Amino acid sequence: MTDSASTAPAHPGLPATGRSTAELLADLAALRAADLPTRGRRTTAYVYDSGRPEVRAAAEQAYLAMLEVNGLDPTAFPSVVALERQVVGATAARLGGDDATPGIFTSGGTESIILAVKAARDARPDLTDPELVIPATAHAAFHKAGAYLGVRVVSTPVDPATFRADPDAMAAARTDRTVLVVASAPSYAHGVIDPVAEIAADAARRGIPCHVDACVGGWLLPWLADAGAPVPAFDLSVPGVTSLSCDLHKFGYAPKGASVLLFRDEAMRLRAYYACAVWPGYTVVNPTVQSSKGAGPLAGAWATMQALGEDGYRELGRAALAATARVIEGVKAIEGLTVLGSPDATLVALGTDADLDLFALADESRARGFFLQPQLSVDGLPANLHLTLTGVSAEGVEDLLAVLAESADAVRPLGPPRPPADIVALLEQVDLTELDNATFAALLPAAGIDLSSADGPARMAPVNRLLDALPPAVRELIATRFLSALYSPHLGG
Repeated sequence: MTDSASTAPAHPGLPATGRSTAELLADLAALRAADLPTRGRRTTAYVYDSGRPEVRAAAEQAYLAMLEVNGLDPTAFPSVVALERQVVGATAARLGGDDATPGIFTSGGTESIILAVKAARDARPDLTDPELVIPATAHAAFHKAGAYLGVRVVSTPVDPATFRADPDAMAAARTDRTVLVVASAPSYAHGVIDPVAEIAADAARRGIPCHVDACVGGWLLPWLADAGAPVPAFDLSVPGVTSLSCDLHKFGYAPKGASVLLFRDEAMRLRAYYACAVWPGYTVVNPTVQSSKGAGPLAGAWATMQALGEDGYRELGRAALAATARVIEGVKAIEGLTVLGSPDATLVALGTDADLDLFALADESRARGFFLQPQLSVDGLPANLHLTLTGVSAEGVEDLLAVLAESADAVRPLGPPRPPADIVALLEQVDLTELDNATFAALLPAAGIDLSSADGPARMAPVNRLLDALPPAVRELIATRFLSALYSPHLGG
């Protein structure tokens, strides 16, 4: 044995000598300096804040209390079973089920969706070429599930005015190879609820399962109905709906890593499971994609639900609904901006009916303290800016509207977005799959991306204009290569 390991210089990821907690936390604070704020009302995507410090404290302490508990074997840690029964049962009770409704606690909406597709695929072992029928506005997680599970995804057009799924188009797309049809309640991009009853009824007539993706707003919708909003039936109470996904780390305000997948019957839940006994170790049986998994997110979700209770969720729902109504009304007074469709939830898509560069508007808004999420055009659906309005948004809605108005005034003289034609032409000719990370990174400054900056690009409008001008397949390649370059230590800042 040599002493080369002891003489090699320490890697910054593993120092030669242990460091103090104070130092580590100081480093984390410095690393997070460029992150979007996760509390308050100025980040309108990615984060969901109840605005109640005591609720967050309860979730944090419960999360830490279960930090070392492994959900791999519930017979070794029965607390996992007890907590999951309560969380799944409470979710089912609000979404058309009851304590007998079978469900699974997962790490997020994507995992819930992958498991729902797996269950539907495995229900048809006779098919070698299964298909999944979705509206064009369905979440990208269904495309991911199809790619992972070998299920062909058939995307159907939606109503161009309402952005809701077209039941007739979906019915026409179904074949004898269709294993699952999908409806959103609501869709992430536009916040509208698809005609679930019609889609599910047609699926039932054909003997096809129907999944409702209620990940982003399913937990919120019942509380909005309590507040007087006209919420159409969308959950397991609708005949023909066989499964439903609902994220608790969104409008359930739980820590990240919390989603619930509900099934109408036990047989479908069993098909989502995976078991393996053909190896010499312990028999593996998993209800989720993960095997070993921390119980912290489950405990955090349970604690959040317990700390808020029905009254808390009802109050947050009323506040989010009021904020949404005010934003929709206020946007009418801003020249060039419009709300796409008629949102059924507290998700709003801002479009333009004039030559206004929405991508530049997003940059201007961020410079003024509000993050709005750009959404690119696809399948004839226009580019827009996404806003998620939560229980704390009402406190800052007037500031948000003022920033939108100021930002619109600032970018209006720029005219419509103008993608760099030379770079678009270059990217359409270059085989991006053949470039190494260094070569790809060398192309990025021309698009306004500087990987050497620890704070990320100051302005994203040039990047978004470029991506919006390219076909989705090219966008995917660029995004994949960008992510690879971003995580290359010798290229980043």
